[in-house]
Amino acid sequence: MPSIILSILARADSYGYDIIQQVHDLSGGEIEWSAGSLYPVLHRMKANGHIEDYWVEPESGRKRRFYRITAKGEKALIKERENWLAVHGLLARLWSEISLETKGGAA
Repeated sequence: MPSIILSILARADSYGYDIIQQVHDLSGGEIEWSAGSLYPVLHRMKANGHIEDYWVEPESGRKRRFYRITAKGEKALIKERENWLAVHGLLARLWSEISLETKGGAA
């Protein structure tokens, strides 16, 4: 979850509901996050210095807390990306060598 949030915030600052919507849209509706699952993660990421927040008060509507990635968060995202690409490469090699069909009716 933090890697996804950092990736979204690397694109542009955002607020909680918008992050939830981006995850939903970018996953083609496959991933559904709730505010109850997102905000504790945002608080932990803020506490460890990967993101920071600020308030925006639009001319109409209510104030929103926006989040942005920090330099520390950018470094963490680079490391996470390297790790994910290594895992992806390994799994791609392994999966290209095996059949993933179920055998004997097992699910």
